[in-house]
Amino acid sequence: MTSIPNYVAGTWDIDPVHSDVSFVVRHMMVSKVRGRFEQLTGEIVTGESIEDSTVTATIDATSLSTGNEQRDGHIKSADFFEVEKYPTWTFTSTGVVAKGDDLVVNGDLTIKGVTKPVELALEVNGFGPDAYGGTRAGFTATTTINRSDFGVDIAMPMDGGGVVVSEKVTVELEIQAVLRAA
Repeated sequence: MTSIPNYVAGTWDIDPVHSDVSFVVRHMMVSKVRGRFEQLTGEIVTGESIEDSTVTATIDATSLSTGNEQRDGHIKSADFFEVEKYPTWTFTSTGVVAKGDDLVVNGDLTIKGVTKPVELALEVNGFGPDAYGGTRAGFTATTTINRSDFGVDIAMPMDGGGVVVSEKVTVELEIQAVLRAA
């Protein structure tokens, strides 16, 4: 694995103000709808090598926003995420591996009480000082999941073929984390 410039081993807290967890799903077979979660927490532990690192994160599913209140209400309902019963989602890494020049974070994702393994393509964006005397790190990760695998299995067929909401969902993460003081 190529070394990562300015790499810092340590324990980091995800900065929810400067992080983004979003998703993209095909809608009506012709366009894509985007949504994001406004609240998340988590911890990243960077090991002596990146492969020795771990991450745990919790997403507040009730904080979902697509920019349309009516759609948000439907997605939060029992038809989709059932946030009253399952208000949080979790991710726990099981390993970081190099695949050629690329990094992958393997882990267990839990949505609606269903836990499945997922693989996130990882980009380490960098490590550096912040304006407050601390140290920050940035990461980008993406994965594609099948919503039905997690119990989000509403069937909404369209007249003439196709579905209103695709099974395939792309999850995109932009994460900024702050190094804990020793």
